Amino acid sequence: MSTEEDSQGRLLFSESIPGGAGWSWVLQRGQRLRITDVDGGANVPLMAFNAAQPLERYNMPDTLKGQHTAYLTTGNVAYSDMGRCLLSFVDDSVGWHDTITGYSDSAAVAAKYGNRSYQQARNKFYRSAKELLLIELGKHGLGKRDVTASINCLSKVAANERGQLSYVEGHSIPGSHLTLRADMTVLVVLCAIQHPLDPDPEYRPRRIALDVYAGSAAASDDICRTHCEQNARAFTLTDRLFAPEGVLV
Repeated sequence: MSTEEDSQGRLLFSESIPGGAGWSWVLQRGQRLRITDVDGGANVPLMAFNAAQPLERYNMPDTLKGQHTAYLTTGNVAYSDMGRCLLSFVDDSVGWHDTITGYSDSAAVAAKYGNRSYQQARNKFYRSAKELLLIELGKHGLGKRDVTASINCLSKVAANERGQLSYVEGHSIPGSHLTLRADMTVLVVLCAIQHPLDPDPEYRPRRIALDVYAGSAAASDDICRTHCEQNARAFTLTDRLFAPEGVLV
């Protein structure tokens, strides 16, 4: 754990997440989470919830429709199903994060890579994204009914003229990073696991590094707030949650 100063703000703590592992944390409003691809080729399915009321969570259709995009990058926001801002993309070195492909389950992993149990391989056994996300959800009193859409951070998926999707290899190189700001108190649930469309025939999820920084809420001229009219409205709705009693926003 480190307390050194960084351009992001004061570093609160760091975590190293091995491939095939999950992580979760409640970020306070204004705090930033930096996700770094250590070796290249990492994929990070991420879910987000209003930590104070987890029934409010990331809404993929509204996020994409409201910002007229199929992917997320700097300036974009992850909307909740209440039209508020959960996470803002404030710094991104890769330029494209997949929103539409989803994540692996145990059946898909078994079909693609075979079966390797804990009894056979101990900590090198095969796990799916859904299993890892469920483990982390359970730590916060959530479960299967709370499994929802994810953002596949650090991954890019392209569509051809027939609408067929394919994984873009080499999109995230060693040291690639994404910084997300919490725009309310946000429960972040994620894992480091291969993308479901990754053509690699071997099971070898890549490790990631996580850094959590202190920070403040979005300013009036913030790049995400001013990105489009829809974002401005979403920030207004979010700011009302934190306005002093009797103050209109």
